[in-house]
Amino acid sequence: MMRAMPQPKPAPILACTISRDVQNFDLLIEEMELALGESWGDLGFSEALAYIAQPEAQALQFIVLAIDGMDEGDLELILQLLEQGKSQGLKVILITQEVEPTALHVLLAKGVDAFLPYPLEDDQLRQAIERVHTTHLPQAPVDTAPRLKQSDPKEGAVIAVHGLAGGTGATTLCVNLAWELANAGSGRRKEDGPSVCLLDLDLQYGAVATCLDLPRREGVYDMLSDTEAMDDEIFAQSLQTYDDRLQVLTAPAEMLPLDLMSSQDLQRILSMARKHFDYVVVDMPSTLVGWSEAVLHEAHVYLATLELDMRSAQNALRFKRALQAEDLPAEKLRYVMNRAPKFTDLSGKSRLKRMAEGLDISIDLLMPDGGKPITQGADHGLPLAQSAPKNPLRREILKLAQSLHELNSSSAEAA
Repeated sequence: MMRAMPQPKPAPILACTISRDVQNFDLLIEEMELALGESWGDLGFSEALAYIAQPEAQALQFIVLAIDGMDEGDLELILQLLEQGKSQGLKVILITQEVEPTALHVLLAKGVDAFLPYPLEDDQLRQAIERVHTTHLPQAPVDTAPRLKQSDPKEGAVIAVHGLAGGTGATTLCVNLAWELANAGSGRRKEDGPSVCLLDLDLQYGAVATCLDLPRREGVYDMLSDTEAMDDEIFAQSLQTYDDRLQVLTAPAEMLPLDLMSSQDLQRILSMARKHFDYVVVDMPSTLVGWSEAVLHEAHVYLATLELDMRSAQNALRFKRALQAEDLPAEKLRYVMNRAPKFTDLSGKSRLKRMAEGLDISIDLLMPDGGKPITQGADHGLPLAQSAPKNPLRREILKLAQSLHELNSSSAEAA
């Protein structure tokens, strides 16, 4: 008599995705299957609230909470679910798409263990899962300051970005241009790309730290207030490393007067940065100050961002006249049109042409409107290459970085 074959035990459910409809997060499904095989399940918000407290959920190790803008009306239920998961000792990975910053901040304040913007990058979820399983271990403090080499001095190219009006995308362009330059090498390893230093010189409203989710160091003020005493070590300790590729000098922790620095201070800082990096990208304040002249003289390229409106036109005219009155090199300016009209927008293109003719300038760089992903990427502290790699604005910034890198490389070879 044949015995019945023993049935294999089902794989324990180690994780659970929780969403209104997981089909809206198809990349999440693929990543969960790659990371966990069949050891995961999916529940709606109300179902998960009841399930987590059941004995059947004892094998759970973490939950993946996936929400989008349509779920903001259920924020109280989601917060209750998050709190219950934490009370049961579960790790929580939060994935969001098009969620307003206010709601996002409320969720993050509840203490999620990992946060990822959607759509997910390849292998991003698996890396987050590995991180949350090690968060209980004591971590050695990480020194994010780069180690600057004393030998092989460079003569880095200086690229400055200056917004001619508020909201013209100067910081967005600056941060993403620096990141694309840092990744402009032939390979994906850090050693293959050029070295890039990003300087946020807007001492009052500088937002580079926010765009890259970096803390503001007190040492920045100490370095800026006494550049005569600055050496390689002091400069290095003022910098922070983003993703092992980009070195960043954030704006100081407190708002400071723009005249804290002199032109001599700026020349020392730029000389120090040029000595150690292939590219020095500078985010300028929109206000002209005494040391703006030093940056303009040092800059190899000076990008001025504007939009197709009257305030930008008037500011561009005044900016140009101010430089010419002081006999400054206005020819270095390269005007960048933010939210440029689309190819099919004939009326917008006509207005753009009339604006350039009226100001007697050439607007060579046209940056498209990237939409909500631009703000969302900045809120998440990620460059567009990581948060929205296929965004049209990111593609144009990538083209600009590639052209600048090719031009710089060919000039170095010719020299």
